[in-house]
Amino acid sequence: MKRVKLTVAYDGTNYCGWQVQPNGVTIESELNRHLSELLGEEIRVIGASRTDAGVHARGNVAVFDTSSRIPAEKISYALNTRLPEDIRIQESCEVPSDFHPRFCHTEKTYEYRICNRRFPDPCARLYSLFYYWDLDVDRMQRAADYLVGTHDFTSFCTNKPEVTDRVRTIYSIDVVRDGEMITIRVRGNGFLYNMVRIIVGTLLRVGSKMMEPEEIPEILAARDRSRAGDTARPQGLTLVQIRYLPDAAS
Repeated sequence: MKRVKLTVAYDGTNYCGWQVQPNGVTIESELNRHLSELLGEEIRVIGASRTDAGVHARGNVAVFDTSSRIPAEKISYALNTRLPEDIRIQESCEVPSDFHPRFCHTEKTYEYRICNRRFPDPCARLYSLFYYWDLDVDRMQRAADYLVGTHDFTSFCTNKPEVTDRVRTIYSIDVVRDGEMITIRVRGNGFLYNMVRIIVGTLLRVGSKMMEPEEIPEILAARDRSRAGDTARPQGLTLVQIRYLPDAAS
């Protein structure tokens, strides 16, 4: 028996998120089905990040155990011939049997894209949020800088009673405009449910001058979800990378 790690990229448009659902196709269910058929045994993957419906990824991670004699590094090639074209394995490799993708020290990077123009661009609708109000990127960056560091992010997450520790560390947030497209890149040691999308919703309020950048510390201190902005729609969000730190398996 060996444990195999997959790096998974997908367009989340047509899926009900990562996690298996009773009534809907998910990334996890597709991986389970095609791996089971390929390897001739029942496979159940464990994912690192349970992305929501409509969210994309270029570097999510999953592991599974198998008794197959197919070399771990070859499984990616064989699996990609079976998967739908909007899911592709970027790498497969063997890892120690105790490696767990959610219980290691990691650095996660997300990007959120905002199409900031007068009218929607239909070619961008599945991969960005359309926002027609003029956005001041400098104000958004000033607000984002207050979020960098270790904080209690209760104000910036959707409540899940089972999650009692809401302290996370954000290493960097960069807000960059390239023509009509604004990209918010967030890098941290972990993220609460909807945390990145709520950060984006709050920065949108700052960028459209409905909130001042200097209000961010007060919102953090309040630990009150109602003080932050809306939860931005999922289509603009992509999980770019999960980097496992040196004390974890790679």
